[in-house]
Amino acid sequence: MSHKTKKFLSYYRPYLGLFFADMFFALLAAAISLVYPIIVRYITNNVITGAEISETVPTIIKLLFLMLGLIILEYISNYFISYKGHIMGAKMEYDMRNDIFEHYQKLSFNFFDNQKTGQLMTRITNDLFDITELCHHGPEDLVISIIKFVGAFVILVRINLQLTLIVFAFLPIMFFFAFRMRGRMSRAFRKNRERIAEINAQIEDNISGIRVVKSFANESAEIDKFQEGNSKFVDSKRNSYWNMAAFHSGLTLFTGLINVAVIAGGGLFIAYKVINIGDLLTFMLYINNLIDPVKKLISFTEQFQNGMTGFDRFYEIMSIQPDIVDKPKALTLKDVHGDIEFNNVAFKYNDTSTEVFKNINLKVKAGEYMALVGSSGVGKTTMCSLIPRFYEVTEGSITVDGTDVRDIKLRSLRKNIGIVQQDVYLFAGTVMDNIRYGRLDATEEDIIEAAKNANAHEFIMELPEGYETYIGQRGIKLSGGQKQRLSIARVFLKNPPILIFDEATSALDNESEKVVQDSLEKLAHNRTTFVIAHRLSTIKNAKKILVLTEEGIKETGTHEELMKRNGIYAGLYKLTYEKNGEAGA
Repeated sequence: MSHKTKKFLSYYRPYLGLFFADMFFALLAAAISLVYPIIVRYITNNVITGAEISETVPTIIKLLFLMLGLIILEYISNYFISYKGHIMGAKMEYDMRNDIFEHYQKLSFNFFDNQKTGQLMTRITNDLFDITELCHHGPEDLVISIIKFVGAFVILVRINLQLTLIVFAFLPIMFFFAFRMRGRMSRAFRKNRERIAEINAQIEDNISGIRVVKSFANESAEIDKFQEGNSKFVDSKRNSYWNMAAFHSGLTLFTGLINVAVIAGGGLFIAYKVINIGDLLTFMLYINNLIDPVKKLISFTEQFQNGMTGFDRFYEIMSIQPDIVDKPKALTLKDVHGDIEFNNVAFKYNDTSTEVFKNINLKVKAGEYMALVGSSGVGKTTMCSLIPRFYEVTEGSITVDGTDVRDIKLRSLRKNIGIVQQDVYLFAGTVMDNIRYGRLDATEEDIIEAAKNANAHEFIMELPEGYETYIGQRGIKLSGGQKQRLSIARVFLKNPPILIFDEATSALDNESEKVVQDSLEKLAHNRTTFVIAHRLSTIKNAKKILVLTEEGIKETGTHEELMKRNGIYAGLYKLTYEKNGEAGA
């Protein structure tokens, strides 16, 4: 048994009681469907033929009550199958969706760097829609079909072997046709999945960037691009519908041919007195009991392809192993001071051959305020991302208070690091919800205190509903400076001993920058702080400035020391202020 099959079957384990109950009622419903034609044959051959009315009526009434009892049992069985069986399938789909979402949380930045958000959303939504039907109807259809098929076959053979052989002559051709279509349908359904994932990715991209679209007046270009993707989806749907039409109409054709063969053969057998009319009538009733499971078994291939195509894409993601995980005996950080050391660190991305940087050797003492500068693309953000292990070092090591970060539990490491980025991400919700994200068990008083420390309390109180104001997707209703101060309040609430400011003020105007800079400096007090600076004016007071190049750290010192050296830093500083018309500032 393959690992994928074991994984699929494992989702039945919590619901085995419900599963076996569903199978019991499926068996019961199948058995009852086999009884009706036997009753019809008995009435036709034994009750009506040559019997007195005084004997016939009571017997028919008894059989009537028997059939009513069977109908009630069949109703209960079908109700249970339809309701409880579907609930079981829905719960299994729920478990799978939980698992894949949880798995997303474990995967590192390397994975998300190479994925489209819309594609990932499709894996967790659309791809699992048909899993419910497969998990529920798959085993149930198989059980019902086998019982009906075997039962009908045995009964038909006992009625008339020759007529049964006529029916069964068609079945191998019918199965051959169905399984030939199976491969085509599988490919068609997979293409549908891929195309709808592409459409979702396109929609997500467009909606996320709708302000850029409108600012460039490119709505018509986006519509054309979407229509092209949507047209490809229709083409793939057309292909899958062609296969479905060929499949279902082919089955209907075979059913019609079998019925014609039975009527013609039965007519001849009656003429030669091989069988009587009651047997032919019963035979015709059983044909449906024989054909129905064949159709169900073959239709199951369609259902199976639908469900397993989605499960394949689900399993594909679940098979991706996180490249950054806790070691078996990883440590939990306690009483963190914030001493950080880089020992001959080098880094390159998984899909590249050249290193982003190498030979990084650096000691930062607890509470130090250290700035990192350098031209774009030298890896300033990446270097700081190695501390919380968003990426893994290619060579060397990074230690926190003397412990290699790879020996520390990820949750513990990241709980002790606060990050304020240029691109602030705020969740759809209230101001209170977004600040509380820094520490989920924080009280309202803690949140307000954090907002005050971040110079955010005053503007929050001016909002329509204060801390309960809904701020829209990604905080769209707030200004850049306001969003940044909320992100700082979030980190104040987290209260970590180590901070990383990733160009936190570079996107702000001068007035907002000053307010945010004051908040940042207040936050940085007595904490080990790394500042990635775009505007060099914001780091003039840093105790240590590092100049990073692709070869590593080339210059270290204070602003005054580096300006006197007249090296890389001095060149960057002069270039910055010549551009801004502020040379010599």
